[in-house]
Amino acid sequence: MQDKQYLMIPGPTPVPPTVMAAMSRPVGGHRTDEFAQLNKRVVEKLQRVFQTRNDIFVVTNSGTGALETAIANTVSPGDKVLSLITGNFGERFAKIARAYGAELIEVDFGWGNDVDLGVVEEKLKEHPDLKVVLATQNETSTGVTNDIAGIGALVARTPALLLVDGVSGVGAIEIKVDEWNVDILCVASQKALMLPPGLAMVTASDKAWEIIGRNKSPRFYLSMPAHKKAYEKLNTAYTPGVSLFYGLEAALDMMLAEGMANVFARHALLARATRAAAKKLGLKLLAEDRCASNALTAVWSPEGIGADEIRKVVKNHYGVSFAGGQGILKGRAFRIAHMGFCDKTDILIAVGALEMALSQVGYPVQLGTGVRAAQEVFLGRA
Repeated sequence: MQDKQYLMIPGPTPVPPTVMAAMSRPVGGHRTDEFAQLNKRVVEKLQRVFQTRNDIFVVTNSGTGALETAIANTVSPGDKVLSLITGNFGERFAKIARAYGAELIEVDFGWGNDVDLGVVEEKLKEHPDLKVVLATQNETSTGVTNDIAGIGALVARTPALLLVDGVSGVGAIEIKVDEWNVDILCVASQKALMLPPGLAMVTASDKAWEIIGRNKSPRFYLSMPAHKKAYEKLNTAYTPGVSLFYGLEAALDMMLAEGMANVFARHALLARATRAAAKKLGLKLLAEDRCASNALTAVWSPEGIGADEIRKVVKNHYGVSFAGGQGILKGRAFRIAHMGFCDKTDILIAVGALEMALSQVGYPVQLGTGVRAAQEVFLGRA
């Protein structure tokens, strides 16, 4: 059916009608008292979601732009950077640091695994002159969530800064920026925050500002000092996506009205139901339950069946979009997102479509078993 689709990918994610309506308002000027107060309200609401009193800058950019902003303002050529890699986006964070001339120490824990805190502690002792540690809260490519609280506790004992990619996790998975010693958190609009792509959010601790002030890397649009100076007057440094700011406030209002504890509990329930359904269908998951993401689930394709073949049938026959595998997982795995504007019915539709697609590509499946497993979770029976 034309225009009927179920977007179950980890960004962009579905945008609520309330947010769409907010963005449809006539565009106002960005150098006005009205926009200044909007900017102030948005930052204050983000501070509640991120659980921080640190500076937050909302920049018209992408998630990758947020990551580069963090690197560009803290890494000077020759600085030692420890990169904790658990998948494609951990690798991307490292590539950005390398582009800025970092002396990179990469620790790859393997796709589907989480960060081993014991290894982190060893590396911090081995390299006491580290400038920055890079970590990913939620590895989108594998459906793994890392222990940011544990990493933060270790890094906080050292002079190094902790930079965290929270692009696909924040809003679905709890983050406590101040308590967990996160010096810079990078977030984007198009995932659990329920907006179209186009806005990036970057935080900065007092410890981070000390390093930023001494940083030698060239930057202009990405300059955090420029954003800080502008925000002193509640402005943005450069022309923002005004309509996206309207939408961001509406999305934050929705989340805060639901209650952040309830938002996180909803995501945990949807994830548990998705994993239960996949297991009941005999499918293998990339991540172990102890580190599995509440934002998305990565699933191995059955032996002899290409993941993209399954995705094609699911989309073309049932209007449901799953994400494909990235990097070394391309064609071997698919990913089901359950973040942002997602509820129980979305999961039941996605699982039902998956069952029918598996049957059509020749995988032996008893229709209804996965759906029933998800229903049992939702009813509190599993």
